[in-house]
Amino acid sequence: MMDWTDRHCRYFLRGFSPHVLLYTEMITSAAILRGDRERLLAFDPEEHPVALQLGGSDPQDLARAARAGEEAGYDEINLNCGCPSDRVSSGSFGACLMQEPARVAECVAAMKASVRVPVTVKMRIGVVENHQRESAAAIAQVSEQDYASLREFVSLIRSAGCDVAIVHARKAVLGGLSPKENREVPPLRYDVVRNLKQEFPTLPIIVNGGFRAVPATLDALTWCDGVMLGREAYHRPMVLAELERALYPESSQAPVSREAMLDRMARYADRELARGERLASITRHMLGLYAGEPGARDYRRLLSEGARAPCATADLIRHAAPARAAA
Repeated sequence: MMDWTDRHCRYFLRGFSPHVLLYTEMITSAAILRGDRERLLAFDPEEHPVALQLGGSDPQDLARAARAGEEAGYDEINLNCGCPSDRVSSGSFGACLMQEPARVAECVAAMKASVRVPVTVKMRIGVVENHQRESAAAIAQVSEQDYASLREFVSLIRSAGCDVAIVHARKAVLGGLSPKENREVPPLRYDVVRNLKQEFPTLPIIVNGGFRAVPATLDALTWCDGVMLGREAYHRPMVLAELERALYPESSQAPVSREAMLDRMARYADRELARGERLASITRHMLGLYAGEPGARDYRRLLSEGARAPCATADLIRHAAPARAAA
């Protein structure tokens, strides 16, 4: 979710569920250690619980970045070993690290020794090199050797101190496929993640990939410890409110309304604009609020075009609901 789940996005999503664990976009350890650390690690207290997702492959750099994240107040430090983009692979982090399980274990151990908060790992069920693309079987099937490699990877990171394994139930194709294709071409293999949970019963395992509706999510929670949603939560954030109601039916919190979310984000925008932030940086994450509802197109156009106006204020957000209702 690079360039997606920034602090404005996370503040917006928090309004739909007080319980969901939010993750930052992947931030490299080098950027934190040698860049604008305060800006990169900034977040609103209302985002809690929130995890810092790191990219990197040097144990000591990751340990220092993890410590910086803990000092900034993050509730979890996550090492990304699942992103398949060429930009990430060229930097020796992301999904390509699954081919170096010993190195990842060393990174996890160094991070665990540096922080007291949980250290987790995001991964795929396997990787396929670009030269194997012609073989559909290499992408679609999980051979005994593939599963043995996955099991070794999980075993090593668990021994190194990994607190939770987050498993995207697809292989990653390194090179040749775009990030979008990597989310669609390799088939989902929930059965592989389910087998992992049976083999590692004491290791919390969270399944990721393809979850769009409450029933499928609740079903997955019968055999794994958690479910991670990515783009569905971004494009249709009300799914988080639906899950909140399904998982916490006794909650005294009032049901989330879209109009209340607009009011909440308008107040947030007032604060951020006073600090010099651009309105478009906030509203770009809100376009899915009325997904599937009448007037959704007009709502998106109002925010997209209006937020770019030089004189745009938070009132644009306040007026979005009336514009939608009249559509």
